Amino acid sequence: MTQTKLLELIAPSGYPASLDVAARGVETLERLGYTVGNREALARQYLRFAGTDAERIAEINTLARRDHPVPDVILAVRGGYGAVHLLDQLDYEGLHRRLSGTPAAIVGHSDFTALQLALLARAHLTTFSGPMLTADFGAETLSDFTLNHFQSILSAPQHVAEWTGDGGAGDIDVAGTLWGGNLAMVCSLIGTPYLPEIDGGVLFVEDVNEPPYRVERMLYQLHQTGILGRQRALVLGDFSEYRVSDYDNGYDMDTMIASMRKVIGIPIVTGLPFGHCPDKLTLPVGGQARLQTAGERVTLTLTGYPYKAV
Repeated sequence: MTQTKLLELIAPSGYPASLDVAARGVETLERLGYTVGNREALARQYLRFAGTDAERIAEINTLARRDHPVPDVILAVRGGYGAVHLLDQLDYEGLHRRLSGTPAAIVGHSDFTALQLALLARAHLTTFSGPMLTADFGAETLSDFTLNHFQSILSAPQHVAEWTGDGGAGDIDVAGTLWGGNLAMVCSLIGTPYLPEIDGGVLFVEDVNEPPYRVERMLYQLHQTGILGRQRALVLGDFSEYRVSDYDNGYDMDTMIASMRKVIGIPIVTGLPFGHCPDKLTLPVGGQARLQTAGERVTLTLTGYPYKAV
């Protein structure tokens, strides 16, 4: 008998730009065998948010209640902006008691990074940077790459991802706690109690609509606060939808990366299939990672995350 898979939607940031796209995402998840709960979140709107702060806080804190079933997957509807409003009022102790040690997979990216890093720092929960309802499951054509990696990592204790990238001079073999997400959101939490204090980690970042000089500015912030220097490696994902101007005068993303390699003192690996792009990995924020390069071949071996064997 096929076991029912429970998936609960949460909308801690923006509301769906299109209810038709959201409905298509729900239909896709149902075809994948999920029973989709909390669809009420799709209709909530308050200003630019998916409901008032109180509604969005309650939605997360409900997951800490003992009488609330623990879903197999807790999926963000979309990113946008607004998760930072919730961080001061979440029941971190309750969320830890209810979800730690369970196979519940909390999944999202973009603005959701703020919530993920807070859950890691305060509730000691490992979550997943990965696909969301509208942008991914609601796409007219769901990426096979995204779906295959999503299903694989959530059902096995180890997952291996490979891609073609650039690790700079020499081969790399490092291991540590995997963490990160959207670069702007990571930087926005510096100096707050919601940024995990991770030494010897593997930090991955991505962003959208950020030209090279602004990406560099954020990387410098991570460098000058000492955060980058405490990591084993920096892994760059997709940086999409930005524009360079004549004034940039050739200062493109590759030039910026070459410049940062001379500054930060740790390996920088490029090409990670993750970000605001159709083909994305599902990555455990707080899991363990071994990062290896051999020429242009990059291998990321992931362990230490929630999963449900099938």
